[in-house]
Amino acid sequence: MTLRQNSGKENPGRRDSGHGATGRRGKWVEYAASFGLLMICASLVAPFINASDLELLKVFKWVYSAGALMFVGARVYGAVGKSGSPRMRRLRRMEFWAGVAFMVGAAFWFYQEGHLGKYAGILAVMRDTIMFTLAGALIQIISSWMIMSQSKKEQQ
Repeated sequence: MTLRQNSGKENPGRRDSGHGATGRRGKWVEYAASFGLLMICASLVAPFINASDLELLKVFKWVYSAGALMFVGARVYGAVGKSGSPRMRRLRRMEFWAGVAFMVGAAFWFYQEGHLGKYAGILAVMRDTIMFTLAGALIQIISSWMIMSQSKKEQQ
């Protein structure tokens, strides 16, 4: 088979992880998204370790925001391109919306802290942030399951 005959077919040796990028680029995109999720997780847990220290809220809102921004950046970078089926591209864009929920949670953290003042409790400040984080996590879990299912269907 010549190069012209094989140009419309996929390379059988190339593995697609189901995400926008393949190979080395896709691996680093997933590492960045995972690291962003770890930053989000750590910043949500840390203020509850010492509930009386409200200074932790001021520090960890920046950690949460940086993690959310890293997650969104990785998802945007991984979702660009025309590789994969239209359904797979839609599922990759769905992961981006999980990041948007994390960013809205970060915005609420900043807003609530400024709006409620320094004497508000941790739960009062982080209520909406926790809600949007759970929504983003749910979107991420569902899209990951659907991507894995779709990539198995496309490999058969």
